[in-house]
Amino acid sequence: MPPRPRKSPPKPYDAARLWTYALNALGRRALSEGEIRIRLARRAASPADVDAVIARLSEYGYLDDRRFAEQFTLSRIENQSFGSRRVVRDLRARRVPPPTAAEAVRQAYQDRDEDLLIEQFIERRFRKVDLSAYLADPSHLASAYRKLLMAGFGGAASIRVLRRFTQRADDLDPACQMEEDGPAAG
Repeated sequence: MPPRPRKSPPKPYDAARLWTYALNALGRRALSEGEIRIRLARRAASPADVDAVIARLSEYGYLDDRRFAEQFTLSRIENQSFGSRRVVRDLRARRVPPPTAAEAVRQAYQDRDEDLLIEQFIERRFRKVDLSAYLADPSHLASAYRKLLMAGFGGAASIRVLRRFTQRADDLDPACQMEEDGPAAG
């Protein structure tokens, strides 16, 4: 099989073409300022054009990290029942500034019951199994606990909810039972 020909890098965009590229990118998917900045920097003929396009996008209201973080957080809560720690981590991966991410998550989770969110996550994740029987197996219990931690829930809250399904939850990491479960600051 002959080797594939290499694609040449795209031609750098001037300011007008960069503006169109940014609008198209934001039309396909909501992006943070950091994400769009990286995309524009890869295409820009001049770094000054990137700053000008970012400023213009912000001026027109197309780019707002605070609004992006709020909408992203609500989406993660409603659609995936994730915990606050996971949402902060995901926002940071999307290049939202840490203070903006922490504030959006704090506001979104302030009136939410973490135990209820954990129950919703468990119901969604394990809807096809008899949970009490499934969690009676220590390896399944440990797996469920790890899934809850990866979903952004605190260890103590996870154990507290798992205890409703099996008394074996007390066998899980005792250090986590002592932790203070507060909103994730980072």
